[in-house]
Amino acid sequence: MTGVTLLDLQSSVQDKSAFNALTDYSRLCEAFLDFVSRTQPTRIVSPTHNNYIFYQYDKKHGYKVTRPLNIDLFIESVDDFRIAFDRFVAFLGDLRKHQETFTERESAKQYIETGTINKVVYTIQQSAGSIGDSFDNPNQSRKRVGQLFETLIKLIIQEVGLECEPRTINIPIPGYPDYEMSYQLDMVFSRNKAIVTAETKFIDITEIVGSVKTTSKDRIDKVFLDKYLLTKLLGRDVPVIAIFLHDVQRAKKGRSIFGVNTTFKSNHFLGYTVALNRLDGVYYVDPRPEMVSNERLREQISDFQTFLVRDLWRLSEG
Repeated sequence: MTGVTLLDLQSSVQDKSAFNALTDYSRLCEAFLDFVSRTQPTRIVSPTHNNYIFYQYDKKHGYKVTRPLNIDLFIESVDDFRIAFDRFVAFLGDLRKHQETFTERESAKQYIETGTINKVVYTIQQSAGSIGDSFDNPNQSRKRVGQLFETLIKLIIQEVGLECEPRTINIPIPGYPDYEMSYQLDMVFSRNKAIVTAETKFIDITEIVGSVKTTSKDRIDKVFLDKYLLTKLLGRDVPVIAIFLHDVQRAKKGRSIFGVNTTFKSNHFLGYTVALNRLDGVYYVDPRPEMVSNERLREQISDFQTFLVRDLWRLSEG
């Protein structure tokens, strides 16, 4: 996909028959980074958060502006990304072979300390998102970009040897024999290959339900409610986790339209924890600073890398 245009990239994002393997994502990402390198869209540094940038496309593309990109995570060089992706895939292969014991090795510890896992996932997804931001109508791509993130996370979990698939279940409502509640689950994963199948009626005791969204904005309450209702209707605790890409958006700050605002509602998050239930894990590829500095949030929220190298195995060991 060398020398592609933005229209080519838009077509790639819209192709629903593509993105069946991690290499499909890496090719799209490399093509976008190459496009940026060749065409040099205006690179704007946020005046409110200097570690976030925006790309503004040229007149031909309506001067569209991308979402905020965290340069602490976003790999701008094609060559650097290619090296990072190859190392990432090799690490996933080692995890598949040795599972959680692999992270005890010194070489694995050194790799984990670089934070490359978060960087690769972030760069891939934000490249797709930035392409989506170039559409004339943002609604054309918003849902598709979200679907791409769900599939990306599913492929990563499958790559380390676990079964992971979306599932729709219909749960009978106790006391109302003729009524069922339909649930579309972003992913259900487990180490038990004999049990996790598309035909599984509900959720096995060895399975974990995952909600995968690009942002928690307007969605975090549903994740808490899902755990509450699934646990209530099935009559047992159902492990539920949430994986988010980020919680930032572009905002007007004074005279600048390139400020960055958080969309994470910490009080709501803690309120749902107390009033409904605590989730079994919440993970961000790009966590907000308060998720690290606030002790109560830090107890419940980690980065995606922590999920992949530690909690994924802990949650699925049953």
